[in-house]
Amino acid sequence: MSKETAEKPSLYTVLTPAVLSLYDLKKSVVVIIDILRATSTIATALHNGAREVIPVDSIAECIRISKQLDAISAGERDGKIAEGLEFGNTPFDYNRDFIEGKTLVLTTTNGTRLLHLALASGADEIITGSFCNFSSVVDYLRKQNKNVILACAAWRDKVNMEDTLYAGAVVQQLMSDFSVNCDSSHMAASLYELAKHDLLGFMKTQNASHYHRLMGFGAEEDLKYCFTLDNAGTLPVYRNGRLVASSPA
Repeated sequence: MSKETAEKPSLYTVLTPAVLSLYDLKKSVVVIIDILRATSTIATALHNGAREVIPVDSIAECIRISKQLDAISAGERDGKIAEGLEFGNTPFDYNRDFIEGKTLVLTTTNGTRLLHLALASGADEIITGSFCNFSSVVDYLRKQNKNVILACAAWRDKVNMEDTLYAGAVVQQLMSDFSVNCDSSHMAASLYELAKHDLLGFMKTQNASHYHRLMGFGAEEDLKYCFTLDNAGTLPVYRNGRLVASSPA
């Protein structure tokens, strides 16, 4: 290994929460990735002026906190609005006229669960990433010059295509700035290279499971939105139990 490579921070991709415990999250920026749809929704809500997003890992906790704070309770289980919650996990629920200045308490099948797993594993810093805020995330990671863990929420611990594609897109952008001694990062980057000219079309032609799941719910517009680059260009940063918008620094 060259001296130049040794001095670069490392970048790893975790393709499923099932193997998160194999990675050292301390002294790293952990990027939570749940493209369809938690991290796309988080970026959108904060971009449209939400005061904060509180990610929780259970429906009961979501209801309790939202009542306590007079906040909006939202989330899903298996892609559908969870019973007892006011709103779902679609970015289109959180336009500026509705969400500006409000607190959103969010629970999802995979994304918010992974965030809490990362916290339990000693993550030093957590941000959330999506295609919607792609450039903000890449710029931030490049400037921090810290180790990076790209953590894919996947689907019930099974690897999924959309989160892997996003990780691959980030890896491609940061390859020259980081030491990438990680097969899953190279695999993700190779997959993205195949798909980059038409991400949604690639999901369709490859029979991606979550593509078919959301299409079955009539969520075609959600899919299009979540694969659009930089349409909600804010940087969600986890601080004191909340995700808040932070300018890339």
